[in-house]
Amino acid sequence: MGLAPIDSKARYTFGFIELTAGFKLLVFLIGIFAITEVIRFAEEVRKDIRYDIREDVKVRGFGFSFREFRSQFINMIRSAVIGIGIGILPGIGGGVSCMLSYTAAKNSSRHPEKFGTGILDGVVASETANNASIGGAMIPLLSLGIPGDAVTAMLLGGLMVHNVAPGPLIFAKSGATVYGIFVAMVIAAFAMLVIEFLGLRVFTKILRIPKNYLLPIIVVLCCVGAIGDSNRVFDVWGILFFGLIGYGFIKAQIPLTPMILGFILGPMFELNLRKMSQLFMMNPLSFAERPIAIGFFIVTAAVVVLNIRANRRALD
Repeated sequence: MGLAPIDSKARYTFGFIELTAGFKLLVFLIGIFAITEVIRFAEEVRKDIRYDIREDVKVRGFGFSFREFRSQFINMIRSAVIGIGIGILPGIGGGVSCMLSYTAAKNSSRHPEKFGTGILDGVVASETANNASIGGAMIPLLSLGIPGDAVTAMLLGGLMVHNVAPGPLIFAKSGATVYGIFVAMVIAAFAMLVIEFLGLRVFTKILRIPKNYLLPIIVVLCCVGAIGDSNRVFDVWGILFFGLIGYGFIKAQIPLTPMILGFILGPMFELNLRKMSQLFMMNPLSFAERPIAIGFFIVTAAVVVLNIRANRRALD
């Protein structure tokens, strides 16, 4: 939806000039995650549901034992590698790494049916990948000057304002700035830990707010966030549109993850597909001249075949 890559031809705009730019990722995510949940909770807002909120719970240490930490070590390493790898790829972001690491943990778990209930394996997988993708996104930014996500794109603009050019020479010409970024990321990690522990008791008190008061506030904040991204009131209708789609998917028991991955990776896939088709028309054997491309094609085909076989065995 919007302007096609390369030739900039408008498609699926349905006469709305606002759709020539397509839907923003923020609008899509707000609609799928926030508005969908608001609609789902609205079904139960009039039901008298009582919650038992315990305020005498004491969190000792980091909230988990050394035995639990040791049992999650392989999951943590695997998720960190996935997060770093996805973070290096420009334009994907931490959302995809969370989903991929969560799926990998679920597929390798002995109890996949417990995923979605707050099992420790899923929490460790998604959060580790999310944190690792932040460091991974810094690799292409500092070494090549290519931002990996929206945050690093803003950081790239800040560096350019201060006449700091990211690239291979940044470590020689602006070494102090680079190490300052490293130190700031370490401090931010510890700062988030402190804020989490100090605000844990305050965050739980939000559960005491009745949902019929809380949900309208969430909807208003979602609308403000959608408008603030591009200064378009049309985006409010966008989050409502995707919220209804997400609610329909939940009612039909269709997973949202493939849709999210398709929305994020779709523009990159389409652009490279158009480029590849043009190169293939000029030279049909150009694909065979790229050993790296052949290697990726073989690995992708092998992964697809293995997943199909695993799914068929699960059904049998």
